[in-house]
Amino acid sequence: MATRLIYFAWVRERIGTSEEDVELPDGIETVGDLLRWLKSRGEGYEQALQYPDVIRVAINQEHVDHGEKISGAREIALFPPMTGG
Repeated sequence: MATRLIYFAWVRERIGTSEEDVELPDGIETVGDLLRWLKSRGEGYEQALQYPDVIRVAINQEHVDHGEKISGAREIALFPPMTGG
C-alpha cells in the first residue's frame, strides 16, 4: 500500500516536490526510520533532512514525535519548525 508523503516550506523546496506516493520498504516502522530512509534517497532529500531532529511530522493530520509508529498511515507530512510572529 502506498503512503502519501507531503512536504512543506523549505523541506519541499530542497526535495523538489510538494508530495509523492511511496511504497515504504520493509523495516520502516517509525517516523525516525522514515526520515533516515528518505535521507538516503538522493541529494535533495539529504539536504532537506540534514538535521532530522528539527523536522516536524504529522500522520493523518495529527502531530507526532519521531518514535511514533507509521503503520497504517495514509498521509505523512514533513515540515520545518514553526516560528512565531
